[in-house]
Amino acid sequence: MDISKNHPRYASLVSRKKIVDAFESGMLAKAGLIAHGRGETFDYLFCEKTHDFAIDAIRAAASALLLAKNPVISVNGNVTALVCDEVVALSKEVPATIEINLFYWTREREDAIRLAFCGIDPKVKLLGNGTKPKIKGTCSNRAKANSKGIPNADVVLIPLEDGDRANALVNAGKKTITVDLNPFSRTAIASDITIVDNIVRAFPLLVREVARLKETPSLIPDALVKFDNKANLRKAANYLKNRPYSFEEELICIR
Repeated sequence: MDISKNHPRYASLVSRKKIVDAFESGMLAKAGLIAHGRGETFDYLFCEKTHDFAIDAIRAAASALLLAKNPVISVNGNVTALVCDEVVALSKEVPATIEINLFYWTREREDAIRLAFCGIDPKVKLLGNGTKPKIKGTCSNRAKANSKGIPNADVVLIPLEDGDRANALVNAGKKTITVDLNPFSRTAIASDITIVDNIVRAFPLLVREVARLKETPSLIPDALVKFDNKANLRKAANYLKNRPYSFEEELICIR
């Protein structure tokens, strides 16, 4: 399907097509389609824009990743479909390990994700889904983790994550960063740093912020000290509470 760049929601339609293509390729479970639609709804309410509260969280996330001794980026089918290139770029810039972690795991899905990453960089360091539960407090397949990855990490980036594993990782003493368009989700509330933004906008900004902070390392601690995740989530929630509601303002919002 050809999508006109003149369409007012071009970026959203491109993401939707990537998700559908990922499902048809076997990379994505059916539930991934539903999850994307839910996020798309929140993005529409946020006027499909990156707000100041997201920028503040991105700065804190970049700082946490750079201060980490063993950072890990956890990826699933949705993340791979939408920001595979950016995940590879971020993993190199930090640097950080990438680990596949799937709720509905199959060998075919893991292989499809691995193929997508290797298509970008054949030398990318990518850990497969674990075979044994290593994350206490998680009942799903996501309790499984590669022994060389998340179990030994001090900072974990878990974009588009389910709430029980986010909570379990925090309880395990790991600084947990997420990207979640729903500021009311269990994942958003449980995590140490929540970037309330669309992942397709947040990840390129995160890569750039990591590069910027590497050039000015004196700013790294300051970004973390000033960041309050609960206060930041309240800013996101207040935006939704006070957003435009009139028909004319809605038209302006979505342009």
